[in-house]
Amino acid sequence: MKVIGSDLYEQGLDAAIKEIIALSSEAPQNRLISPSDANVLVHARRNKDFKAILDQYFWNLPDGVPSVWILKLKGAKQATRCSGPDLFEQVIRATAHLPINHYLCGGAEGTAKELAKKCLSWGNKNIVGYYSPPFKELTTADYEKMAKEINAVETAILWVGLGAPKQIYFSHHISKFTQVQFIIPIGAAFDFHTDKVKKAPKWIQKCGMEWFYRLCQEPKRLAGRYFKVVPLFLWYNFIGIFQKNRH
Repeated sequence: MKVIGSDLYEQGLDAAIKEIIALSSEAPQNRLISPSDANVLVHARRNKDFKAILDQYFWNLPDGVPSVWILKLKGAKQATRCSGPDLFEQVIRATAHLPINHYLCGGAEGTAKELAKKCLSWGNKNIVGYYSPPFKELTTADYEKMAKEINAVETAILWVGLGAPKQIYFSHHISKFTQVQFIIPIGAAFDFHTDKVKKAPKWIQKCGMEWFYRLCQEPKRLAGRYFKVVPLFLWYNFIGIFQKNRH
């Protein structure tokens, strides 16, 4: 079901996790999954090249309460929020005793290593590698080198934490060289689960105000994004409803 032009997964977080685990036993197909928040959806609405890439993803998950509200208004009664941090933690915990290998790629130097330790504290010993890509424009040779290492350790799920929209492009490019079941960009999950950024309380998440909570934590970095993205997200949805009612 579409939200401002992009298809979003309708079945809820629990269903997504079950299907990811089930499909992880199949042959590698480099399926791309993006927990897509308002920032990603608005960027796709305004950038045709980015949208063309996002449309190739296996799933776009509704990473934001407002997107879930819109899905439910359109009839997707089973839709729930599927945030990157929640998806990551629940999949890691659910696969702790399964032969499903995970590779962590992203974050500042040392963050992926810290996240691997966090996974171990959740009981999952199947973190087969971690790497923090350099902050530069990557070449084809860079992607091939990273993919070679990821493939060598029989990775099933590659988790990417580089921030959007960069991680959407990164995941798309590296998928041309990997042999994994899933590539999932999860953005701030790397920082949330290593306590570099404090996650909003559940009640704030449920009322759709996590963006404001994060803005208060990181005003310099996020102010420009949120003051542009939030109004545009609301405006594009209003236009969509208005155009539908005219037909």
